[in-house]
Amino acid sequence: MSFTNQEKFADSPRRWALRGDLLDFTAAPRWGDTESAAVRFDRDHWLLIEDGRIVGRQAAEPDETWARRDHAGRLVLPGFIDTHVHCPQLEVIASYGSELLDWLERYTFPAERAFADAARSRAGAEIFLDALLASGTTAAVVFPTVHKVSVEALFDGAAARGMRLVTGKVLMDRHAPDGLRDDVVQAERDCIDMINRFHGRGRNAYAVTVRFAPTSTPAQLAMAGALCRADASLYMQTHVAENRAEVAWVAELFPQARSYLDVYDGAGLLHERSVLAHGIWLDPQDRTVIADRGAQVAHCPSSNLFLGSGLFDWPGAPFKVSLASDVGGGTSLSLPRNMGDAYKVQALRGERLTAWAALHAATRGAAEALRLGDEIGGLSVGQMADICVWDWARGPVAEARDAVARELHERVFAWMTLADERNLAACYVAGRPVA
Repeated sequence: MSFTNQEKFADSPRRWALRGDLLDFTAAPRWGDTESAAVRFDRDHWLLIEDGRIVGRQAAEPDETWARRDHAGRLVLPGFIDTHVHCPQLEVIASYGSELLDWLERYTFPAERAFADAARSRAGAEIFLDALLASGTTAAVVFPTVHKVSVEALFDGAAARGMRLVTGKVLMDRHAPDGLRDDVVQAERDCIDMINRFHGRGRNAYAVTVRFAPTSTPAQLAMAGALCRADASLYMQTHVAENRAEVAWVAELFPQARSYLDVYDGAGLLHERSVLAHGIWLDPQDRTVIADRGAQVAHCPSSNLFLGSGLFDWPGAPFKVSLASDVGGGTSLSLPRNMGDAYKVQALRGERLTAWAALHAATRGAAEALRLGDEIGGLSVGQMADICVWDWARGPVAEARDAVARELHERVFAWMTLADERNLAACYVAGRPVA
């Protein structure tokens, strides 16, 4: 899709209605169920939107006091929520031939060093946020860089678009190259300043952001934990147990810890607003601890396949699981493409991921895991009108497949497997067209 600057952030009428095939969830679908009472599907219905929020959902055509946008025959979903993605890594997406630790040294760290420049951070944030919206993602939990200006650029850009954004300065005070290390005292000052300026302002929220355990000293981890304890409304985001070599390195650096996850737990970083990316190589006790703390794991299937990190055990998870792109280790910002990859990950484990479980993890499930279920993740009265509208099929192959789909799950699964950002017909944030 292509839009002019005027069209991207155009105002909508105060009261307007959107027509289409509405699909969202009223609860979490059970693993393996292709027919689920948790799925709410209203073919050819209208959403009524007023002042950026959903105020009605009905079959009857609204009266003439409502402006109308007719997407009859298209799939209408809540805007997607990407729970783990790296803004500065767009330029290194699809880089060849590395596993995690080599990937960081060869591609990620050089790309992130450039974001010390404020103009570069602003330009990168603009491209990144527009790319999210062009993929139907209206909310995200984002890694910027160690540089304060990279965080400011993301918060300012998201506010201009009305997006729900969770981000925070990356903490790294060791095992990182020049230009990407901070220190405990200055990092704490920077975090507190940005918490005061951005957290809870509009739709912005601050995340205490530990890159991963190897790049923070115990003193920095303790500081991060103290920030979390001081304000329970703050998020925390980090990586855990993505790669076996990484797990072994953490064991060398933190011999007193029972496990990789235990490093974070001992520092006070595990709580109900903690977002842990990957979580592939967790032991049973780790998995129980995550559930007990109320934290979530952001599953990054595209990245896990591309970097050869491993196969995430989703059906055995006792904790909340959300879906994430992890660009640039992941190969697409499109969450439908990541859903397709998530199916392949589970197929390699001998499991079958339904379209319902995948979609739920990118919408209502992610919202509830972030404690934002009243605001985003669904098409219910009172929620923000963060909505994406999709063509069921694009191109002759997908159109032929869609034409013979016999029931709803089959049709949605085919859409999930074959769709990407080219299927996006419209995207609205707080009721405004943005893509």
